[in-house]
Amino acid sequence: MNISIGNDHAGVDLKEAIVSHLKQKGHQLHNHGTNSEESVDYADFIHPVAQDIEDKKSDLGIIVCGSGNGAAMTANKHQKIRAALCWSAEISKLSRQHNDANILSIPARFVNIEQAMEMVDMFVTTPFEGGRHQKRIDKIPCI
Repeated sequence: MNISIGNDHAGVDLKEAIVSHLKQKGHQLHNHGTNSEESVDYADFIHPVAQDIEDKKSDLGIIVCGSGNGAAMTANKHQKIRAALCWSAEISKLSRQHNDANILSIPARFVNIEQAMEMVDMFVTTPFEGGRHQKRIDKIPCI
């Protein structure tokens, strides 16, 4: 699977662990994140992830910032993006199953590496259920 990842300065360590984890599982990664803990603007590293999804260069995206909120808000400004802010594996799984989320937003300051890996694994391996959930997705407007 092709996965794009982006992060700001708060998510450097977590991003590096996620990249290593996903590469070990055989995924192809497009790393748009910073590798420095020097303060940066998260939007500069999140827009390219969302663009990869819109352009079908990547199947899924993972974005990381301090709270996960700014990253999710930025990604969700793009058409065809459903970024889910998650803080547990169960929420990550449900974001895929019920919401067909295509970007996982992780709050680096509120989860540890083990929790993040569980969320990533759930996100990458859980399919969208469709059915009753599809009609709800169809009601999310694309202007």
